[in-house]
Amino acid sequence: MLVRRETTKCGRNRGALALLLVLACLPQAASAQSGAVASFEDGNRLFRDDLYWAALLRYREAADAGLDTPLLHFNTGVAHYKAQQHIRARDSLIRAAETPELRVISHYNLGLNAWAAGNEEEAVDWFRRARDQQENEKIREYAIVALARLQALQREADPVVQLRADRREKEKPMGAFEIAARVGAGSDDNIFRAPGQPYVDFSDPTLPIVTPEKYSATFVPVDFRAKYQVNSLKWENFFGAYRLSGRFYDGEIESNADEYVHELRFGSEFDRRTEDRRRRVYSAFVIAKHNEQYIDPDTGNPRISNGVDISDRMNYVRYGPRLTTVQRFGNFSFALRMKGELWDYEETGVVPEYDHEYFLFGGNVQYKFGSSTLARLTVEKSSRRYNSRPSFDLNGNQLITNPALRYDYLEYGLTARQRLTDDIWFGFGYELMDREDRYLGYNDFTRSTYNFEFHWDAGRRFDLEIEAAYRDYDYPNAFAFHEPIAGPKTLETLDAEILGTWRLSRRFSLIADVDYRETASTDTRIEYDRMRYSLSLIWDF
Repeated sequence: MLVRRETTKCGRNRGALALLLVLACLPQAASAQSGAVASFEDGNRLFRDDLYWAALLRYREAADAGLDTPLLHFNTGVAHYKAQQHIRARDSLIRAAETPELRVISHYNLGLNAWAAGNEEEAVDWFRRARDQQENEKIREYAIVALARLQALQREADPVVQLRADRREKEKPMGAFEIAARVGAGSDDNIFRAPGQPYVDFSDPTLPIVTPEKYSATFVPVDFRAKYQVNSLKWENFFGAYRLSGRFYDGEIESNADEYVHELRFGSEFDRRTEDRRRRVYSAFVIAKHNEQYIDPDTGNPRISNGVDISDRMNYVRYGPRLTTVQRFGNFSFALRMKGELWDYEETGVVPEYDHEYFLFGGNVQYKFGSSTLARLTVEKSSRRYNSRPSFDLNGNQLITNPALRYDYLEYGLTARQRLTDDIWFGFGYELMDREDRYLGYNDFTRSTYNFEFHWDAGRRFDLEIEAAYRDYDYPNAFAFHEPIAGPKTLETLDAEILGTWRLSRRFSLIADVDYRETASTDTRIEYDRMRYSLSLIWDF
């Protein structure tokens, strides 16, 4: 990378990428004549020495010798820009922008060139193209700064424009409406999470052998989101948002596996950026209605207790405030997160309810080691305090005379990510959670989680994401089936997901999703494996 900062007229960021001459050109030039390659490399050397006219002669010699690559056009365009030949610079950079690899950087440099030539309207157009793309965040940030400075200069040059801008600021609010919808078709090979093998039910005094029935079915994944925001302040907006998300299965028994949630959010977002700083504050009040039938995984039928249908037991409403703030200073950033919720479950009258209060406070610190590596440390403290659900004693008995259940959680996490190229990055993470059962410690556990993630932007239209998590639970006191004769309880889980996104157009995308879950435990009632496939269409308005 050949970079020289320019401090005239457009500011230092204006020239930060203007001199970007990419030297990784050997694959493109391998088929060119050796003389053309030598002229091209000599031109790059002359450019580094600020000999722009001489560099242009060498680039011309390379072109005459048969070298015709987007990289040559790009470097030629930048050299013309430095030599103040703005018309020729524009022609060369437009040719370079025809290739996806150089499109974004070419658009940004076309903006710089138009600005230097005095064509401010054209400069705004090119900068906006560089700002609105999602492929290169660094260039996007440069374009935002360039647009801000260009608009500031225009306001200084025209006091009438400034007066009108002040009036518009006072006449706000202005609103924005966003809608996104996802619908598709999928297949689920174990919709009720049935155990894969017959097992002895130690929770029944007769110790029966249970043979689970495993159901598979097709389903329709649905995700609909709508958001309206009022941009009443310069850096802050107020919003209201709605979301419907869930899965709906096909079949009389299979539809017992339907699960969906409605969610409403009201709040505000503050986001202010400068060149190397960013402050974000998100606050909202959230109300959500969750619907899920309480099903016997062995049969797929609604659960019955003392002759009473308790299939609605897992339906609940949760509501409460949440707050997130993020502060970034150059390569260092930190975040704080707080949440308080009430979870109100359906009343059944014959079994204890799951109603409880949930509190969370946590934060993280993150540091970027250059442009390709980052590390993040996370700490979270949370608590679930049940109102009418009794605790377990050390024999696994949940007596109604026991105190109300309360779990306190403390979790630590460490994540590291490494970028291999502009298009590929991967990461590893480790989390340690400690849960304390506040009564006698029967349901205490320590959980270790090992995470892996991989992301590949395979061109402008296709993304591939892979995530996996292995969790190992250590229960020092609990028994399988809550029965001492069944032995100590153990639990291990494995989750993996592959997600591919193909952007058909600006508004439409296709998503292919593969999701796998496996659970192993001495409590064989909860042992199962499950695979889901789905293909969905996303409309983003």
